Amino acid sequence: MEPGRCHVVGVAGVGMSGLAQLLVAHGWTVSGSDRYLDQGTNLPIFTKLRAAGIELLPQDGGGICGPECMVVVSTAIERDNPDIVAAIGKRAPIRHRAAVLAEMLDADKTVAVTGTSGKTTVTGMIGWVLEQAGLDPTVVNGGMLVDWISDRAIGNVRIGHSGWCVVEADESDGSLLEFNPAWAVVTNIGRDHFDINETSRLFTEFSRNVRHDVIGPVPPSTRSDVEQTEMGSRFRYSGATFELIVPGMHNVENAVMAIALCDAIGLDHETIARALLSFRGIARRLELVAEGRGIVVIDDFAHNPAKISAAWNAVAPRSKRVIAIWRPHGFKPLAFMMEELTESIASVCRSSDLFMALPVYYAGGTADKTISSEQLVARLTEKSVVAASVGEKECLQTIKRTARPGDAVLVMGARDPDLPAFARRLAVELELPRASAGAWDVQ
Repeated sequence: MEPGRCHVVGVAGVGMSGLAQLLVAHGWTVSGSDRYLDQGTNLPIFTKLRAAGIELLPQDGGGICGPECMVVVSTAIERDNPDIVAAIGKRAPIRHRAAVLAEMLDADKTVAVTGTSGKTTVTGMIGWVLEQAGLDPTVVNGGMLVDWISDRAIGNVRIGHSGWCVVEADESDGSLLEFNPAWAVVTNIGRDHFDINETSRLFTEFSRNVRHDVIGPVPPSTRSDVEQTEMGSRFRYSGATFELIVPGMHNVENAVMAIALCDAIGLDHETIARALLSFRGIARRLELVAEGRGIVVIDDFAHNPAKISAAWNAVAPRSKRVIAIWRPHGFKPLAFMMEELTESIASVCRSSDLFMALPVYYAGGTADKTISSEQLVARLTEKSVVAASVGEKECLQTIKRTARPGDAVLVMGARDPDLPAFARRLAVELELPRASAGAWDVQ
């Protein structure tokens, strides 16, 4: 695909920002628009996008210069968006993010990672191992590697020059089918954006596109001697010992899949183990925000039942009480997963724990708003969970008033770009010192 001019709609999104950076690296002239920019919300990502050479414009159609400008969208962009209306009127080609990304990759040396849960961490682990092994990969991920974040770099993209590519493929809109990778990982199959049968069908069809090996969930029987360490965990797999400095059994499972994939492309266990030992994790995956006086504040991306359970189960054994704060990431997902969410939260919430639901996140567009956080809380209360539906101000006040040594304050949710800042406001209210970047230092 020859470089030209491109306009990325919704450029602040993690997937869209990743593609925008990759296009610049491949010689494209890139502009972007985003509703948050128009609303006057000064997201930190805007500064980094500008630093990458991306011109940020109002989402009013003015960024579409004509047929020579490729317009890139995601499934979340609605047809009445002013940029889309302008693109249609000016006969500019409109292409989906995944299709453009797939076309830019060297399919012979591409690893694609998909699955209902864990794909961002597994993508990050594989990309990190390949980088540390000297393979100089290009990595396009759905989250930010802690060690790739800087004042100028977002951290969700690494530009390599070897042809090796590691990419996260999204199942939420079926766009994973755009990819024809040489190797792939399917982390798991669960009910999230679709029912289980539709999700299974998507992953089966995707697997047919893979040229070589497809790594799936590795049975627990293949790993042994799993133990908690001061920083994370240690385990044996395929005759070798591996150690992680990111917490949680779910990360052991993630690591085993990453190891199996790196095995498949020919890396030795010593190289893989050395790299994984230095992997500090993904931003907003059990990210330690602040710690002091026996209280920790942790920020996590968990937004579906499996991810909420995994985060809670990683934190609970190391705390006397979990104060969980969760914002549903949309009205439709909350309605779709209501029963599973109720069962999942009720199964992990101890009698000492507290669950607080913030209002459903609404970014605009068409939505049926008849579902609410209050309905989830009512269901949880019926199952004897200590739960409350609260606004941000009430949540801050409650935690400031009741937090005590031994508490882990776990902020969870997706899509809302303010959640990381909210977690940090909690830390300020509690007068806790900020932590250095990385996953929770388990002690």
